[in-house]
Amino acid sequence: MQHPNLKENLSVSALVEASIKTGQGRLSDAGALIINTGKFTGRSPKDRYIVEDDITRDKVDWGNINIPFTSAGYDALEEKILKYAKGLDTVYYRDAQACASHKYRIDVKVYTEQPWQNLFAYNMFLRPDGETHSNLQTDEWTIYAFPGCLADPALHGTRQENFSIINFTKQTIIIGGTAYTGEIKKGIFSVLNFVLPTRRNVLSMHCSANVGTKGDSALFFGLSGTGKTTLSNDPDRRLIGDDEHGWSQANVFNLEGGCYAKVIDLSETKEPQIYKAIRYGALLENIDLKEDGHTPDYAGSSITQNTRVSYPIYHIDNIMYNSRGDLPKNIFFLTCDAFGVLPPISKLTPEQAMYHFISGYTAKIAGTEAGITEPLATFSACFGAPFIPLHPTVYGDMLGNKLKAAAADGNPINVWLINTGWTGGAYGTGSRMELTYTRAMIKAALTGALNDVEFHQESFFGLSIPKTCPDVPNAILNPRDTWRNEEVYDETARKLAGLFNNNFKAFADEADPLVVEAGPR
Repeated sequence: MQHPNLKENLSVSALVEASIKTGQGRLSDAGALIINTGKFTGRSPKDRYIVEDDITRDKVDWGNINIPFTSAGYDALEEKILKYAKGLDTVYYRDAQACASHKYRIDVKVYTEQPWQNLFAYNMFLRPDGETHSNLQTDEWTIYAFPGCLADPALHGTRQENFSIINFTKQTIIIGGTAYTGEIKKGIFSVLNFVLPTRRNVLSMHCSANVGTKGDSALFFGLSGTGKTTLSNDPDRRLIGDDEHGWSQANVFNLEGGCYAKVIDLSETKEPQIYKAIRYGALLENIDLKEDGHTPDYAGSSITQNTRVSYPIYHIDNIMYNSRGDLPKNIFFLTCDAFGVLPPISKLTPEQAMYHFISGYTAKIAGTEAGITEPLATFSACFGAPFIPLHPTVYGDMLGNKLKAAAADGNPINVWLINTGWTGGAYGTGSRMELTYTRAMIKAALTGALNDVEFHQESFFGLSIPKTCPDVPNAILNPRDTWRNEEVYDETARKLAGLFNNNFKAFADEADPLVVEAGPR
């Protein structure tokens, strides 16, 4: 892209200064840049499209998530966005990369309207180090992110003025009408969720990952509010990454170069590593401020509940320097079960692992959204449905094959279901599982302390529950025992089991029959 005033690969300080100079940013008390993304404070899933072409037509799982877009409509919008960009006084450009494994790395060229969008790209993508590496295939993608460029729905075929469109033939993403930076991050993640499984035989995953002192890697899957970022930031283990990873035949590797953490109710006590990472170079989005005008009020949500911070991964002290780890020894599926039915920890068979992976369950609690008066089951396939272009069973089968191959090689992978939600009753009656107990259970799984423990199987989901766990009261391990009225528990468990089974009907025809049978009774 040609522009008379193209600012290329500006330093962090230059981008911060430009954001402040234009009146769009200010510094927090800790030195982070504070900005407001305007009308959109989150992704707009109904306005995210994929161009239907010869590459995608027979592979993408088309529907309400992967919405098809015409090549003609895309070309018209791309022409408009490029014309819009040429009319701006300044355009910001950045060379970036994705995939910490050199074998699978792709180049990303990012053009943005705002300097703080460019800072986000610096934080979130890998930063080229000048080294030359030989890839099996070298892909190069281009992102144009210009929030001031609006679509004409009648002319271009969009739902409304904002849009985020992926074109696999042109290897380009165009974003307009929204300044929410998460569209940039998740656009490339969606690309990798298509490219890595279909062309590289790599399982792409929406998960965090860390590694222990003995080189044992662990993966943490979970939807928003389940504790994925909190639990993977372990002072005794090195962080590989907090959100996006690939699992190849050789290792687990981060897809990005930074972290994009929610900061609602953030505190130094609960999440010290994230709290300390919010310093100069970090980008705080849509945060409430205290009366002094520069101290973040993390408890505030007057702008949005989806308050965020992005920062380069090197803002975290305890990281893997190359963002890669050995093949995983333990996998954790985190769910915040507001029904209070699921055990705080249970061990899954490979078939159960595939079932719960494809299901991607958590629950919303009353009061989080208008109209929610009781726990609401939420299912997001593979714990990341908005970002997976292929049918969920493709990723589920890849996971299952990796689990079976590891077992056949004599290195079985433990898969655990962790309930960080309610115990002793549903939301409103029971209480939230204590974080200290959840951490103790995960530690026990990671250290092998549960290897010789006796397990028993519960009746509704067929889950194997340990009878004891170090530093955790035995009384809370079986959820049915924590309810005052066991009949009410049984009724609630049957209800949740029915929701699981009803959700899985959408995948049953494509899934292995043994996986279907691994669901609730």
